[in-house]
Amino acid sequence: MTDVAAPLIPAHSWAIIDSTLREGEQFARGNFKRDDKIEIARALDAFGVEFIEVTTPMVSQQTHDDIQKLTGLGLKSRFLTHVRCSMEDVQRAVDTGVHGLDLLFGTSSFLREFSHGKSIPQIITAAEKVIGWLRDHHPELQLRFSAEDTFRSEEADLMAVYQAVSDMGVHRVGLADTVGVATPRQVYALVREVRKVIAPDCGIEFHGHNDTGCAVSNAYEAIEAGATHIDTTILGIGERNGITPLGGFLARMFTFDPQGLVDKYQLPLLPELDNMIARMVGLPVPWNNYLTGEFAYNHKAGMHLKAIYLNPGAYEVIPPELFGVGRSIQAASKITGKHAIAFRARELGLHYGEDALRRVTDHIKALAEDGDLDDAHLENVLREWVSA
Repeated sequence: MTDVAAPLIPAHSWAIIDSTLREGEQFARGNFKRDDKIEIARALDAFGVEFIEVTTPMVSQQTHDDIQKLTGLGLKSRFLTHVRCSMEDVQRAVDTGVHGLDLLFGTSSFLREFSHGKSIPQIITAAEKVIGWLRDHHPELQLRFSAEDTFRSEEADLMAVYQAVSDMGVHRVGLADTVGVATPRQVYALVREVRKVIAPDCGIEFHGHNDTGCAVSNAYEAIEAGATHIDTTILGIGERNGITPLGGFLARMFTFDPQGLVDKYQLPLLPELDNMIARMVGLPVPWNNYLTGEFAYNHKAGMHLKAIYLNPGAYEVIPPELFGVGRSIQAASKITGKHAIAFRARELGLHYGEDALRRVTDHIKALAEDGDLDDAHLENVLREWVSA
């Protein structure tokens, strides 16, 4: 998928732009009140995300005022607001106190025909007017220009737009997989091509939707190819199937640079973030959620249990304690093994000979045909078997 000569970008060389307060509000059940927004922003700041993206102030006066409240909290995370590339939008956004503007313009034939009706030259002209005004009047703001629906746009059109806005002085260009159609190979290839036409100090941001289940892989390939910023949301909430989940992205990156993540982020706070958003949207954390799902660190099969007891790293590529979660061991199932039973017995101060261990294990497996035994039932069986 990638050429072997391309090194993974170290963790300290990329940053997270968490969009729970922007993309997350486009989730079907995302309707955050001011207190919710403040709680989310404080939690993301405590976790250590570098940027927090908020909804455009064009939504309403309430949203505009909420942004001003957030930017006045004195947090370390920097606030960005996502706005159309129009003078009306940016002039309303600049007085909210945000640290940067995330400009966007649809570049695919679909959006040019059915959304705004502008040609590529017209898009560049509009961008020049807006970016020029911002550079003249608000040079302190960070600017990103994103080509909405990047991966259904013609490559020549994209390169023309990206090179033009880079020359205008934006700090980042954005690649947006708006409909989740991109493959990891496509993301890697396009990021490499974009890097060739923009200024060396211009960053590359990737925003990936999860419609085809590739959001985490695509984000990783973007970093691998040279992207500098990744958009995430807590639990991956967003329009339709959502975008790259914060936890999933961290899980993927941890396997390549664990110390880098430990140094950057307060990883044990991830369960609090996931539970917070689950509470606010009225849905449970998915059972198979990255790192924090109920069964993310559950072990049941006999061969697995033997290895886990000896060395958890045999079946856990990411230590659960680093992310504030624990593991669970299902020692009393029909697929358990004698090593798991022996280990649990030793924890209780019980010991069996080889023949007795085999027989008690078979007995427990037979009992578990009707359902796993809970800890109390298992303990009773083990103690009864010793005294029998």
